[in-house]
Amino acid sequence: MIKSMTGFDRYEVTEEIGKIMVEMKAVNHRYLDLSIKMPRIFNCFEAQIRNQIKESISRGKVEIYISFEDYREDNIKLRYNSELAKEYVKYAKLMEEELNLTNDLRVSTLMRQPEVFEMETLSEKDYQVLESLLMKALDGATKEFVAARVAEGENLKADLIGKIDELIKVVDEIEAYSPNVTESYRERLTAKIKETLTAYLDGSVTIDEGRILTEVAIYSDKVCTDEETVRLKNHFKNARAELMKSDSVGRKLDFLAQEMNREANTILSKSNDMTISELAVRLKTEIEKIREQIQNIE
Repeated sequence: MIKSMTGFDRYEVTEEIGKIMVEMKAVNHRYLDLSIKMPRIFNCFEAQIRNQIKESISRGKVEIYISFEDYREDNIKLRYNSELAKEYVKYAKLMEEELNLTNDLRVSTLMRQPEVFEMETLSEKDYQVLESLLMKALDGATKEFVAARVAEGENLKADLIGKIDELIKVVDEIEAYSPNVTESYRERLTAKIKETLTAYLDGSVTIDEGRILTEVAIYSDKVCTDEETVRLKNHFKNARAELMKSDSVGRKLDFLAQEMNREANTILSKSNDMTISELAVRLKTEIEKIREQIQNIE
């Protein structure tokens, strides 16, 4: 089964400590690009969050929003780092002695120094409970998010298979019509030679059929698209096979679409016939539609 790269899901878990909500949304991206926005108390879990996401998602620009509603009544405590405060005082005295300066360090000044006082919101036990709650919420959000991507991926697969079927029909038309191009050229060449002989030589010179056949053969070789149509059908076959896989196939399909477009361009450049040109343009149009859809596949 293939997956779409776009998706959205929201999942929340509530326990005695509080409520965690995880919101995930994603758009197309060549690689996996994770952006996580969450409260500071979850920063220590960021590596875990990223590793868990990578187990289920391989491509896409994924944005994750995590919110926490704390239900505890005593959820804020002030922590005093006495050892750090003593260090500030020690070095203030050292600067006084070395630089011959007045030591005007006050308690109010010391309280403003970084990390002398910190807000302590969670105990070690609380962190363990919070970690379990967070992973549970993240797991639920990821599973539902991936399920939504799979459902959209199935729709993409059905659409792409339908487009490939249409491309096969166009290639069949090119192959069926191609012999007419050479025959039409032979008829035009013969008629032109007859006209020239009649106008300038009173028809006294006969047409060299061998020479005409040689010219027709040269022309046929220039406009022949057999190799291109065979390669196109092989690309269609490979694309169908990739769509039936359960792996991340977006990059392989994108490469195949580029190759399809290359063959269609070659057919168009070789063509001197209006019908073949129109069919080649139809090929390019449908292939471009396929390329656009493939950009949504993981």
